[in-house]
Amino acid sequence: MLPELSREEILRYSRHLLVPEIGLDGQRKLKGSSALIIGTGGLGSPAALYLAAAGVGHIGLVDYDAVEESNLQRQILHGTGAVGRRKVASARARLRDLNPAVHVDTFDEPFTSANAMRIAEPFDIIVDGSDNFPTRYLTNDLCVLTGKPNVYGAVFRFDGQASVFDARIGPCYRCLFPEPPPPGLVPSCADAGVLGILPGTIGTIQATEAIKLLLGIGSSLAGRLLLYNALDMSFEYVKLKKNPGCKVCGPHPEVTALIDYNEFCGVPGLEHDEGSAGKDWDITARELAAQLKSGKPIRLLDVREPHELAISHLEGAQNIPLGELAARLSELDSAQEIVLFCKTGSRSRRALELLVSAGFRKVRNLKGGINAWAKDVDTRLPVY
Repeated sequence: MLPELSREEILRYSRHLLVPEIGLDGQRKLKGSSALIIGTGGLGSPAALYLAAAGVGHIGLVDYDAVEESNLQRQILHGTGAVGRRKVASARARLRDLNPAVHVDTFDEPFTSANAMRIAEPFDIIVDGSDNFPTRYLTNDLCVLTGKPNVYGAVFRFDGQASVFDARIGPCYRCLFPEPPPPGLVPSCADAGVLGILPGTIGTIQATEAIKLLLGIGSSLAGRLLLYNALDMSFEYVKLKKNPGCKVCGPHPEVTALIDYNEFCGVPGLEHDEGSAGKDWDITARELAAQLKSGKPIRLLDVREPHELAISHLEGAQNIPLGELAARLSELDSAQEIVLFCKTGSRSRRALELLVSAGFRKVRNLKGGINAWAKDVDTRLPVY
């Protein structure tokens, strides 16, 4: 039986009640519905705000992170006063202020194959606001195995994608992407950047799809991949078909239970320091500063993009962007001591792997990148 609306709720949702496709029964259906949102960042922020505002009665929020200043350019659930606070706590407070009638559950824990079934069990629909491949494949397989719709979104610089993956009526995420890309091939937003408004556009589309699915109205994005480009304001659609050989939703599935998705995607687990190449290859900012001060000949190699040099740079460093490094190895001398750096150490770690595979041995990775240098050595430089 659908829950009744109070007089206050009838007033709050009056503009919904006037829409024939929603009406009183539709609003009662939303009140009795539930949605789990994976991630309270750029995509999860608008999705959560609009689902709460729309009156979805039960919302779950999964995130295992704290609010940072660099989040505020796009993660509109959080304000300046929330910096340092746990994201799910900040998000819950904002949603409760927006709509006190909505019940919000928070899960301040990593979303893994060990807990995903437990967390997702009470919810009708899953909204994927994650920003990494292990979580995307985990969310997909979870939804296939439990028969729940997966409302997908992804963003990169000025480009966004959205779809609904529901193996009961169409393809799943693995039908489109059977295997993850090689580790490091697709840069994260932390490395490549993103227009702050872009996740708002895609996250709002995800919220729209979720509402339509919960109400059973309209045509969803199931079987279609929406491609959005903010620079030329274009929307395109790619038709998707179910892959009969899909390992999780095909007629003869190989994946019948949740697996280790970090291992599947070839990426380190949560205990790994993203800005580190390992103790045998790392050099800290303070160690590097001491060696440079002593006069030790060290070649500094900055593998960031050229436009990043205007933000911060190290005097005397040579700039070869990571994407050009393989073609420019002849510019480097393997007999020299080389220290690689980028913004936080992730790109320079990949650059180090490339150089080592090419026979370089006197190479080190600046742990934490130029941001670590700005924090520990030269505080005049900005952290970005």
